[in-house]
Amino acid sequence: MIRPILHYPNRSLRQRCEPVHEVTREIISLVNDLAETMYAAPGVGLAAPQVGVPLRVFVVDVTPSDKEAFLRVFINPEIVHRTGSADSLEGCLSLPGVNKVIERSAGIIVRSIGLDGDPVELVADGLLSFAIQHELDHLDGILLTQGR
Repeated sequence: MIRPILHYPNRSLRQRCEPVHEVTREIISLVNDLAETMYAAPGVGLAAPQVGVPLRVFVVDVTPSDKEAFLRVFINPEIVHRTGSADSLEGCLSLPGVNKVIERSAGIIVRSIGLDGDPVELVADGLLSFAIQHELDHLDGILLTQGR
């Protein structure tokens, strides 16, 4: 189901999200809705608070449009290692028409929980790294307009 995306200055976008305690049917349904909403927007990432759900969940797909989609799901994500820094020109589905250069870690290692409830660790750089860091900001109530 495509859900409405909240736009700034909605207060829900500034709240720190709660962790997911168990991967339930409701969480799987939320992930499916996030993916459908993100692809319809279109975007490369979408976090649960952007659709009014204050949980630490987001989806990302940075696959070029001429390739097969590769959705990545992050539940209770945390960055456990950072390397280097790079500038990233970013937009946000909750801030239509706003683009800003943000300094981010060039590479990261992120740990999260998969839809099966098992731990997942991912090494990311480039656009994938930037997208993950951007969506993590949403989980902490940080908006693109605030910078990092």
